[in-house]
Amino acid sequence: MQTSGTSQNYSLIDSGRGRKLERFGPYLIDRPCACAIWAPKRAAEWPKADAVFSREGGSHWDFRRDLPEAWQMEFGGLKFRVGPTAFGHMGAFPEHAHCWAWMQERLRSWQARAGRRDAQVLNLFAYSGGATLAVAQTGAAVCHLDASPKIVERAKENARLNGLEQAPIRYIVDDVRKFLGRERRRERRYEGIILDPPSFGRGSKQEVFKIEDDLPGLLEQCRDILAPEPLFLLVTCHTPGLTPLGLGNLLDQAMAGFTGAIDAGELALPPDDAQTRPVPSGAFAGWTGRHDAGSP
Repeated sequence: MQTSGTSQNYSLIDSGRGRKLERFGPYLIDRPCACAIWAPKRAAEWPKADAVFSREGGSHWDFRRDLPEAWQMEFGGLKFRVGPTAFGHMGAFPEHAHCWAWMQERLRSWQARAGRRDAQVLNLFAYSGGATLAVAQTGAAVCHLDASPKIVERAKENARLNGLEQAPIRYIVDDVRKFLGRERRRERRYEGIILDPPSFGRGSKQEVFKIEDDLPGLLEQCRDILAPEPLFLLVTCHTPGLTPLGLGNLLDQAMAGFTGAIDAGELALPPDDAQTRPVPSGAFAGWTGRHDAGSP
């Protein structure tokens, strides 16, 4: 496998006319972005793209120069192995960086107050592990779960890139709902839970997940395995039509009986500078326990 050791930062260069132009380390990537209905501001930058992803006539990449299969990138204080995938993803999601910092703040506040570092955090639909790495940097223990063995291996590689190969991270390949049921029967509890469910997906044994049908019950399952005094429950998604208000309402329903605060908002790709427009990229809702109430 060809992998470049070059490591540079992520940046959003421009967006518009249904596209977004991003720099992933040394390479400029042009990808679809349905919500970007405005006009681009930096027309001269777009022809410089090293690779263009399109869904017209079937999903495909147009590589305008030779790219390695994968390379390193830094963003939000973390390193990732990134590269073009068949689905148009690059292996990292910078729009989540604000949530990573929010979780770290909650965990470090708890660690200072409790005089210990062993909070237990569960990361569901964990993909390449951005949230897992952010939590592990605080010294907290993480259970990282995804249905794809290949993606879990990518998460392990990202941990190695960040010097976290010896961190207390437990990697699991499983169906989320079945795993949560087993954790409840085992009476295992977590101080924090993170979930980033897909609009549609399949578990390790082809179990179907549809967010509009399954998210309310999934949040209830998460509530059932929270510690008696939990720190946070954070849900993010990229599903069109599922708004911050809708996510907040679902989280409020799931956390009935616990004392805390809920804040919700848009996930966004951060602009490269003041001249670049941020790009909406999904929604988040975060519940914080009464000792750590605040806004993601």
